[in-house]
Amino acid sequence: MLLHGWPDGARCWDRVIEKLGDHHFRIYAPYLRGSGPTRFLQEKTMRSGAISALTVDLAEFLDALDLNDVVLAGYDWGARVAYGVAALFPSRVAGLVTAAAGYATAMQVAEMPYDLAKAYWYEWFVATSLGEKAYREDRQRLCRYLWASWSPPWPGRDAEFDAIAATLDNPDWADISLHAYRQRWHDAKGAPEHEEIEHRLAGAPEISIPTIMLQGAEDRDNQPVTSENKEKYFTAGYERRLLGGVGHFVPREAPQAFADAILEIAQRT
Repeated sequence: MLLHGWPDGARCWDRVIEKLGDHHFRIYAPYLRGSGPTRFLQEKTMRSGAISALTVDLAEFLDALDLNDVVLAGYDWGARVAYGVAALFPSRVAGLVTAAAGYATAMQVAEMPYDLAKAYWYEWFVATSLGEKAYREDRQRLCRYLWASWSPPWPGRDAEFDAIAATLDNPDWADISLHAYRQRWHDAKGAPEHEEIEHRLAGAPEISIPTIMLQGAEDRDNQPVTSENKEKYFTAGYERRLLGGVGHFVPREAPQAFADAILEIAQRT
């Protein structure tokens, strides 16, 4: 199960899938809510971008398809969703590969390095009317800038962004993106139906699933410090691999490293 990040789409996994080769996997690469072709069944449903909401989405997806012995692989938002399901709904999960987002990263602003606060400017931007307008009306220029600023250049980056740009045109993208960061910093409430999951995730529950975490050494968004010293949360083994010359978009920048980690976790389990 391959889970994309933000702002990105499911096609970020194309080269990872190619490098997995003929290993008899059944591979799913869904779009997260608010991306690509996803739509809500009811107009009244809150457009929540909280990780608790996305965690429930994935847990229910696994249940609906009756999937077992699943390796969850995700980066950025996808990594946070994978952590959530592995922590709270582990029965269907056999292994975990994550990238570009550490586990249990909540911290008080007074404890946050200012270099990291500077990197998160786009998360604070949502608290302003100008920021909201940018997310709603200038999303492609905003996201193109984020892509350029979060990683060193890699071949074909601009073409890869152009290929996913239409993903951002989802009618719920802006609402979900704005809510995700407002809720993360306690400027907005989550959906009432997810309160219990939100409370449980806030406690950073232990993860009993074997895990490999891939951290881009040049990630200029979720900087390497955010994934350091997380071993205590993982009871079935945890390995963090620092990838030199790699930034935030790990499956795009280092597809072989991602495929290798998936194969290794699959062999272990």
